[in-house]
Amino acid sequence: MNYIEHTGKYFMMLVQVFKKPQRARVFYDALFKEIEELGLKSLGIIMFISFFIGGVIALQTALNLDSPFIPDSLIGFAAKRSIILEFAPTFCSIILAGKVGSYITSSIGAMRVTEQIDALEVMGINSLNYLVLPKVLATVLFYPFLIVLAMILGIFGGWLTGVLSGLFSGVDYVTGLQTDFKPFLLVYSMVKTLIFAFFIATVPSYHGYYVKGGSIAVGKASTKAVVWTTILIVIANYFLTQMLLT
Repeated sequence: MNYIEHTGKYFMMLVQVFKKPQRARVFYDALFKEIEELGLKSLGIIMFISFFIGGVIALQTALNLDSPFIPDSLIGFAAKRSIILEFAPTFCSIILAGKVGSYITSSIGAMRVTEQIDALEVMGINSLNYLVLPKVLATVLFYPFLIVLAMILGIFGGWLTGVLSGLFSGVDYVTGLQTDFKPFLLVYSMVKTLIFAFFIATVPSYHGYYVKGGSIAVGKASTKAVVWTTILIVIANYFLTQMLLT
């Protein structure tokens, strides 16, 4: 019953979140601030991880191709599919769930325990709309660019690994990238990214907004928010793959 209660409160929260903002100028200022906090400040870790994971994928694929009958172009093909379908949208979203999710929960939770949210409500401000909607729009609008960047850097990291290690040539790698390219895979990846971004913004916001207690409770809520966001991303990934690729 506890899970049913939380699910109901989550959807009731969304109803308040998506009401029209009371002051457009204040809302736009908050939106650009959230884009900086939740998006731009995540560029570094996404770029770093994407580049090296792409190199690892290409390296492991090359080391496991022992048969002379398998062309080296398969390395580029495998790296392309792995990065576009799973690594960039799913793995990077899980990383962002940990980094961004904990920040969202702790920031809103700190406002709750210090009664700043109560002060907003006393002033007649829809606190959920004021605090959560800019975060939702910031993640949904900006994270597709992060994921596209992760794809580009991951594929480039795989190419550079082959050139530097000598395990395969850059020409064969590019040939594999061009083999059987399906634009719908990018659409599939973007659909996943948008849904995952929505979870990354709303689930931690829920845990932070309804936290009870002091600073210790905020820390526990941050951990719980990251865990549940990751669980929802994994479950949604399964069902989206079933619906869009089968």
